[in-house]
Amino acid sequence: MLDRLAEDRGLAEHSGIGLADFQRLIRDMYLEKDVARGVDGTFMWLMEEVGELAGALRHGSFEDKMGEFADVLAWLTTIANVVGVDLSEAVSRKYGSGCPGCGHLVCTCSLTEKP
Repeated sequence: MLDRLAEDRGLAEHSGIGLADFQRLIRDMYLEKDVARGVDGTFMWLMEEVGELAGALRHGSFEDKMGEFADVLAWLTTIANVVGVDLSEAVSRKYGSGCPGCGHLVCTCSLTEKP
């Protein structure tokens, strides 16, 4: 099914899929199930994947890390789809003009600050 979706969108393996295309791909694959599960259930899956990413960062191979980063991004995207947030727009609004803390394209915030 993923192969068919990728072909339909002209997405090949390692094509550098953009955020908007990825959000659309996740929406097309899972939205009905995600809406039925709801935000709370989906958030719990995201947290499970964050835990798996933590384990991969400590002890996993590069492939493990890649897979877990992809899973975390997919579950975060799923929540955005369920609540109707366009991630490309959200990222552009928050980070498109630079660091939200200092306003520079290369952050100059102190290391002790959260930008």
